Amino acid sequence: MVRRLLIANRGEIAVRIARSAHRLGLDTVGIYSEPDRSALHVDSVDRAVALGGATPTESYLRVDAVLDAAVSTGADAVHPGYGFLA
Repeated sequence: MVRRLLIANRGEIAVRIARSAHRLGLDTVGIYSEPDRSALHVDSVDRAVALGGATPTESYLRVDAVLDAAVSTGADAVHPGYGFLA
């Protein structure tokens, strides 16, 4: 059973996924790069994890960092969203 979902995306897609997850009673974890520190998707999740980096290649596309964020927060599942990892 999924209880905590890591959303491996940013922007409006991540906001919509977080909203739906909350309606299902799931805790949410978001990830962000340095330029996205104050983005809406960071405020839409229960917990946010900084991946560092300024570009997608240095942050969202670092599968090792995304998986580390999932493990360190106790996420049961990862939602790839749309684009980057999907």
